[in-house]
Amino acid sequence: MTTSPPSQAHSGRRILLADADAFYVAVARLADPDGVGKESFLIVGGSSTRGVVTSASYEARQLGVHSAMPTARALRLCPQAVVVPVPRDLCSRKSREIREVLERFSPVVEPASIDEFYVDMSGTEQLYAEDLTATARRMCHAVLEATGLSISIGGGTSRLVAKLAAKKAKPRRETDGGGVYVVPPGEEAAFVSKLKLAEIPMIGPKFQDRLAERGLRAVSEALRHDVTVLQQWFGKRTGRWLYDRIRGVDSGQVEESRPRSKSMSHEETFSEDVNSDENLGRELLRLALRVAADVRRSGYRARTVTVKIRDWDFNTRQASETLSEPVSADRPVLETAQGLLKRLRRKRRVPARLLGVALSQLVREQAPVQVSMFDQPIAPATETEKDRAITHVVDDINAKFGRQGIRRGAEVGKPKPPRGRQD
Repeated sequence: MTTSPPSQAHSGRRILLADADAFYVAVARLADPDGVGKESFLIVGGSSTRGVVTSASYEARQLGVHSAMPTARALRLCPQAVVVPVPRDLCSRKSREIREVLERFSPVVEPASIDEFYVDMSGTEQLYAEDLTATARRMCHAVLEATGLSISIGGGTSRLVAKLAAKKAKPRRETDGGGVYVVPPGEEAAFVSKLKLAEIPMIGPKFQDRLAERGLRAVSEALRHDVTVLQQWFGKRTGRWLYDRIRGVDSGQVEESRPRSKSMSHEETFSEDVNSDENLGRELLRLALRVAADVRRSGYRARTVTVKIRDWDFNTRQASETLSEPVSADRPVLETAQGLLKRLRRKRRVPARLLGVALSQLVREQAPVQVSMFDQPIAPATETEKDRAITHVVDDINAKFGRQGIRRGAEVGKPKPPRGRQD
């Protein structure tokens, strides 16, 4: 018995995904137009010894360079490339600028990452009196004019189709500029049927292997089987999910209030192994303050703090602590992270090649609660009104004068440990 395809219950929705083209490369060129801006073969990321590629120019990609590749290997493939670090502050600013432009067209804009934004255009048909493709093209022009960055936009009746369409809209060369590709309502299944299963978001390598065992590599091959067969092979829940997914069905909503990710983190790979507790503590300080600032800028607090360390022999370990209440101020985040690092170092005291700090279980920032001066002393990891006040003052100063505006003495007391990739 064959189950009929699910109807597009959300066909009235108009969802766009705006994706910045070669974002890190483009921003690096804007940061140094007379230097980096003139380089054709460009790699943005870590050092040439132990770093990892964050992004590469289209010319470098044609030689096989791609993100997450070790920089040393990338340079073997493209020895003429220039390697530059990620201009993080400018990337954050440009990301905000892109979002501000998109919000001119719709009040519902959800950042999916620093360079991807879902835009819900449902109900705007009469407002713009044009088809969705025309509106998307105007968005591209507006972003380019306001930020100097090119974006590509995919559209459809769901987040899934919009994301897949954005890939099709992507330019093959930087000079092509951003493109637009909108899948008309009712054509979702036909559009997805032309893809490989590996191209579908959330179908990772392990699931691909399971699909391949059943002879399924292309979406068209999976479409031959009804939902009951897929559920017998992969389980009731996964089978149903796959059945819908390969037909472009996705009921996920675009939510402006959603955190840009389930967690925020910063990590650093050292160009030389670091074994000094003092140097690791200083690097932990920088990472903890940066990720706490990111969480505050996004309007969130975090319940869980995690510290990750990768030893010299590539053994990766991590420790986490969930707090009694969400925090975002520097002190509770830092003190919790320091305790976790001590715990990891006690278990195995060997040189480290990577250190990271992550904040997760994000919740929306709430109005501050007045704390009585007669309250009992609280645990170090609990956030106080004083912590918030100090943090807000520091944020204001650094927003005006840059990251170097005000820093802790421990950050500048001694030279930093050697640096490689930053995430």
